[in-house]
Amino acid sequence: MNYVQFGRTGVRVSPLCLGCMNFGGPTDEATSIRIIHKALDLGINFLDTANVYSRGVSETYVGKALTGGKREKVFLATKVHAKMGDDPNDRGNSRRHIMQQVEASLARLQTEWIDLYQIHRPDSATPIDETLRALDDLVHQGKVRYLGCSTFPAWQICESLWVSDVLRIARFDCEQPPYSIFDRRIENEVLPLCEKYDIAVIPWSPLYGGWLTGKYRKGQPPPEGSREARRKNELDRQVAEKRLDAVEKLIPLAEAKGCTLSQFALAWNMNNPTVTAPIIGPRTEGQLEDNFGALSVEITPEDRKKVDEIVPPGANIP
Repeated sequence: MNYVQFGRTGVRVSPLCLGCMNFGGPTDEATSIRIIHKALDLGINFLDTANVYSRGVSETYVGKALTGGKREKVFLATKVHAKMGDDPNDRGNSRRHIMQQVEASLARLQTEWIDLYQIHRPDSATPIDETLRALDDLVHQGKVRYLGCSTFPAWQICESLWVSDVLRIARFDCEQPPYSIFDRRIENEVLPLCEKYDIAVIPWSPLYGGWLTGKYRKGQPPPEGSREARRKNELDRQVAEKRLDAVEKLIPLAEAKGCTLSQFALAWNMNNPTVTAPIIGPRTEGQLEDNFGALSVEITPEDRKKVDEIVPPGANIP
């Protein structure tokens, strides 16, 4: 395993991050714990969850999996922002909500500290200085070690850096954006900003919700148990046609390398020098093993050129 630097920090993490969103949802407790232990055995030391995933169940499963001395070897990330109760203050990026939710996350994760605490989404109702001051207090209290944001536009990341600099408080060291062959919009502004200010980038949905696994094909129904099958979407809709056409063009590129489409898509993601570690979200041990195989796939400049012809840089297949 070739570990990579986490932004400007001194921490080194695996080039794949294990996302835990499915744990507590489609993936039961026993399977979730097996997947986490398998990932650790493979050398993955970076786990990402959130308080909102299955309303805390994902964090609970992660906490159970990391007992017995495993916690100390893991760079553990979670998030705060989303609605966690019926009270009007049980959501958002206010000091009140952050301070309440960090304690709940620490308890569920069975840990005394969170390595990376991320603001899950921007909150227009809360001034960014209130959010950052609360996070800075958590750093000084030792409950949080590094800070991050998720799905922030470039201007709000830049604003947060400016506020941290002016107030001389902890800054965001990581951004977690959507990024895949099908959604390259962050190449326009977010990635250049992160490169300039040495911000770690950990893309979510690098397989575009399963579309870049090759399991959705033209003229075929979605596989039983897949995300699109659960949504009961029609794969022959106009909105899906562009994705299906692109999949048919991408599969030969993966086959030429002797790998699966998901491995090709993950390797393409990791090949971007500004990306730190894409987040994989396996539901099964088999999916984890497939995703891990991406580490042995080499992406050449010619491969990138061919991908650019299918989905141009900075573009998005809606």
